[in-house]
Amino acid sequence: MSRPVLREWLAEEPFTLTLSSGFFGFFAHAGVLQALEEADLLPHKLTGSSAGALIAGCWAGGMSSKDIKELLFRLKRPDFWDPGLGLGLLKGHKFRQLLAGSLTANQFSDCRAALSLSAYSMDTKQTIVLNDGDLVSAIYASCAIPVMFQPIVIDSHRLLDGGIQDRPALEGTEQGERIFYHHIASKSPWRRKNSSAIQVPQRDNLTSLVIHDLPRSGPFKLEAGHRAYMQAYRAAKRALKMPVVDNHISLVP
Repeated sequence: MSRPVLREWLAEEPFTLTLSSGFFGFFAHAGVLQALEEADLLPHKLTGSSAGALIAGCWAGGMSSKDIKELLFRLKRPDFWDPGLGLGLLKGHKFRQLLAGSLTANQFSDCRAALSLSAYSMDTKQTIVLNDGDLVSAIYASCAIPVMFQPIVIDSHRLLDGGIQDRPALEGTEQGERIFYHHIASKSPWRRKNSSAIQVPQRDNLTSLVIHDLPRSGPFKLEAGHRAYMQAYRAAKRALKMPVVDNHISLVP
């Protein structure tokens, strides 16, 4: 029996696009999203943590993949760099202003697809799934990398990066939900190679995509993100033509 290629699997039924945490891996997520949008394979729901929350939130909030690419490729460090006193280097005001000026949706209820974003509560030490209320605040909360960004308070919770406890961004999904999961392969020096936090999750009805050896970007290496975007975009276009084996596709650019 022949295995379906990824394009066929995605077209069979509505799917959730789930985008993992991964520092500045949002460039790669955006490249994958562009390949999906060009193939008219659009999710009916999105979930994300940290880098994944940024791209999921921007797309659900009204931006096309082209809009997102233009935003990322013109991004400069001063656009989000606003040091100030607090529990983190950056206050986050510039980041939120950048989002507010880019999105057409102000609230989750205004989004064009269902959206759930993971954030970490400093108070309960648990993941909080954000799926209603102010969209910009929720995206920022999920992206608030500890030490780098200051936390934001939502519903009495001081919230930080969703990848702290939910790197795969699966807390906002249900068991059996049909998921296409893009996993940012971690190169973090502080994570053990066998850490469960960086393993590709295995679940019924979940098909994962991993693109290895992408350039690692960061606030001082944004140009590397441009390369990661293009490599992920081209790899995702190839992946759409590849058979899904054991619910997984893995490739190098």
